[in-house]
Amino acid sequence: MKLYFTGHDYKYAAEQMLLTLFPAERPEYPEKAPEEGDHWAKLALFQGKTWMTAVAELCVYGKHCRRLCRTRAGGPGEQPADGRHILKMAFYRAATQLLGDEPPWGALSGVRPVKLPTKAMENGATPAQAEAILRTRYRVSAPRSKLAMDCALACMEVKAGLRAEEISVYVGIPFCPSRCAYCSFISSAVGSSLKLMDSYLDTLLLEIDAAGRAAGRAGRTVKAVYIGGGTPTTLSAPQLSALQKRLHTAFDLSRCTEFTVEAGRPDTITGEKLRAIGENGGNRISVNPQSMSDEVLRAIGRAHTAGEFLTAWELVRAAGIPCVNTDLIAGLPGDTVRGFCRSLDTILSLAPENITVHTLALKKGSRLMQEGGALPDGKAVADMLEYAWDALRKAGYRPYYLYRQKFMSGSFENVGWCRPGFPSVYNICMMEELHTILSLGAGGVTKLTDPAKGSIVRVANPKFPQEYIRDRDRIVAEKEHILSY
Repeated sequence: MKLYFTGHDYKYAAEQMLLTLFPAERPEYPEKAPEEGDHWAKLALFQGKTWMTAVAELCVYGKHCRRLCRTRAGGPGEQPADGRHILKMAFYRAATQLLGDEPPWGALSGVRPVKLPTKAMENGATPAQAEAILRTRYRVSAPRSKLAMDCALACMEVKAGLRAEEISVYVGIPFCPSRCAYCSFISSAVGSSLKLMDSYLDTLLLEIDAAGRAAGRAGRTVKAVYIGGGTPTTLSAPQLSALQKRLHTAFDLSRCTEFTVEAGRPDTITGEKLRAIGENGGNRISVNPQSMSDEVLRAIGRAHTAGEFLTAWELVRAAGIPCVNTDLIAGLPGDTVRGFCRSLDTILSLAPENITVHTLALKKGSRLMQEGGALPDGKAVADMLEYAWDALRKAGYRPYYLYRQKFMSGSFENVGWCRPGFPSVYNICMMEELHTILSLGAGGVTKLTDPAKGSIVRVANPKFPQEYIRDRDRIVAEKEHILSY
């Protein structure tokens, strides 16, 4: 879409709305006027003595629309007018008039919609007032507003229990038994990278030691540990034990309330590995079928069946790990509304403590993005999610965290649901950026968070295992001083 600006240079705001409302379009900034058949938007901002006015004029698919939005200009001693917001809303009004519908999250862009109501309540707003901001200022639908409010209240409850010296630790294991069609994570199939695993673990243990020393010098304790990937249970039981033991040795875990190990692939789970996880402090595990349809599992490249997931589930429950999460994805290739509902009903019958319902996101670098394929449409995905919401609430689950991604089916969201008393502290702290997350391993991005200043410094590790191993000395030296930034 060709974009033309008058009276402003709010490029990022315009591109946010473009991506939200016309995900197939990409921004262009031509010098010449639009020609017949072009898709274009003219976005103007005018400053008067009393009012600031934004005007959006759009032409898409041969249809034309013009809408405006205005706010008081702000006199002496008043807050300056929010030109960026009214420009986005003018664009939104014109676009939704042309499209004939409003997206579920309205004009709200970004991956963390919970931040808005949380911030409002921390500044003194009531829950009703915070929800009204979502509804009126950003046109968020009633169901999504309620969802965001539930997660905001869960966030505030966790935040109230955090201590200033606490951090969380993420450890990445970028190996999987095979690569899923929707995956764009930095991970390597074990068949082609098994020779790297020993060297990778050697480097990782050195990085853990260095980060642990930095945490000790800074007087930091660990609230939550999350070993993710990839698929951490690609490691052997002795390797898992060595990794977890090193974390206990390196860091002060005396106040750690949550220690998660992802066992996402049921075909990597054994009784021996589960014993290693439990005996070394693991108290939360994630076992992710994604679907309980063998046909859908084949379509996305999973190397297990629904029956093998149920067998793995029995092993997990027998191991006595107190909190178990399962993931499902709405919108997978080959899935149907009925098939997704059957998958969710099966998972509900198992009564896991956490259920995470993802919406398929078409990610750059994924096989699904490159090769395409038949996917459920937005209406089908909406029906899947509506069923999930009703069924989960009736079964006693409540939403505790959510986030959005680019290129999601139907512009929906990913939501973590939990039984009472079982929210994932790490997931909330990570998504809502409540405190520092030390990220170790290939692809890890440490977030050094200063809540008092509202600042976040990001420090990234190399993305690929080979680069991570090669840069061992630099990474270890960097982690020695990671908390001095």
